[in-house]
Amino acid sequence: MTQTAEFWNTAYDNDTAPWVIGEPQPAIVALEREGRITGRVLDPGTGAGEHTILLTRLGYDVLGVDLSPSAVAYAQRNAAEKGVPAARFRVTDAVRTGRDPEAAAELGVFDTIVDSALFHVFGDDPQNRADYVRGLHALCKPGGVLHILALSTAEPGIGPRISDTLIRESFSEGWDLEDLQPSRYRGRITGLVAQQADEAGLHPTDDGIIDTAAWLARLRRL
Repeated sequence: MTQTAEFWNTAYDNDTAPWVIGEPQPAIVALEREGRITGRVLDPGTGAGEHTILLTRLGYDVLGVDLSPSAVAYAQRNAAEKGVPAARFRVTDAVRTGRDPEAAAELGVFDTIVDSALFHVFGDDPQNRADYVRGLHALCKPGGVLHILALSTAEPGIGPRISDTLIRESFSEGWDLEDLQPSRYRGRITGLVAQQADEAGLHPTDDGIIDTAAWLARLRRL
């Protein structure tokens, strides 16, 4: 089941979030360098804000949103420390945007949505997953692009992992799946995932960093 805001708050307040690595995901950096990110950008599940900070620094009109107030506070501090105080963040329930048209309308529409490690948290929660996908459709302009970086079941790893089939089935209506390929996701071993990492036989670097199997999908909103 999808975790509550209080769960996510604790991960940020106690610095135990395995997805907080102090930098953007290499796969997202590569997308930007390839020209795959354009126009007004939404960063749902922004977390520590690394992608919003990166894109703001590069001149994009980008908004990072997260369910967790602690995540947004962390992202704001992170942006200030990295010299990008103009980075914008907002506490927003992305699932609610699929249930409440007014909630989606408050955010407006976006040319590009970059979902880094949010979609996969709904892997075993079909109702919230459907609402989240409906919200993404409302927030993405017709012809706009959604990028999803999600942990993969292709190999043992940490965190909630999903199959490529789940991505295909979840976005079968209202979207054109332009590309879906194996990728890598960078994380760190913390107390939240230490046992899972050990059981998966993962071998982190000296500073606890690992690269694990992921999917990278590109979908165009019809």
